[in-house]
Amino acid sequence: MKNSVRLPAFAKVNLRLHVLGRRPDGYHELRTIFQSITLHDVLELSKLRGRAIELEIDDPALPNGRENLVYRAIEAMRRELNYRGGIHARLSKQIPVARGLGGGSSDAAAAIIGMLRLTGKKMPLARAVEIGSQLGADVPFFLFGGRALGVNRGDELYPLPDGPKYSVIVVSPNAIAVSTRDAFQWISSELTKRKSPTKISSFCALCWSRQEVPLANDFEGPVFRRHPRLAAIKRELLRQGATEAALAGSGSAVFGLFRSPAQARRSAFGFPEDQAFVIETINREDYARIMKPSFS
Repeated sequence: MKNSVRLPAFAKVNLRLHVLGRRPDGYHELRTIFQSITLHDVLELSKLRGRAIELEIDDPALPNGRENLVYRAIEAMRRELNYRGGIHARLSKQIPVARGLGGGSSDAAAAIIGMLRLTGKKMPLARAVEIGSQLGADVPFFLFGGRALGVNRGDELYPLPDGPKYSVIVVSPNAIAVSTRDAFQWISSELTKRKSPTKISSFCALCWSRQEVPLANDFEGPVFRRHPRLAAIKRELLRQGATEAALAGSGSAVFGLFRSPAQARRSAFGFPEDQAFVIETINREDYARIMKPSFS
């Protein structure tokens, strides 16, 4: 067993995101294609004497107790592995919060993988997914990354063939944050106006191709109407040479895909008032090589 482990927690974008309607359990039925990107937080786990869980975060605005998904993931894994020692976790944030990039969910998945690496134990992937889904609908995706189809709440996952590698600009507007709860409330009022839901058969015709997936996000309409600045960012990304651009998750970040890293770097200067990250997509093989998950 190791005394400490350090691992990244990668962000994601949704290449496609469709909201079909509200389910009987109160959640929404989704069809989405997740894609890992290299923007990441860093999580370090260390053993402590005693039984305490300590969470240290370099962003004082974030909670460091049970309200935090990292804390809850460590707690759940400690019970699952019957590990009786204490854990100190240090989380260094780079992924902007409330921007639709999955930072909190990715941090939780990194905590699950990190606890396995720290204790030297293994776990069936199916059990890790079950624990992750209890923490949040997006958490299971971050256990294996790459590109994946998500259905139901987005937590039923099917790994997809890796697509072309892209340079990516993620633009995070400094003054706009969109809560997931608000975004779902906004879109719920529009669902009854649609003629027919997205069929899984036609949706999956896009999924299994290794070619480009046309970007689409049902949240863009309601979110852009309330925050026109985000629509302007999307237009500017396209003007700067992005092959496509879209809202990230439920927002408020907007991302653009570029074929040339140099062009992406030049285009990032077009957003002096916002945070602009020049990164790239990451495939499943590289994700697994970096994360080193201990799944049996």
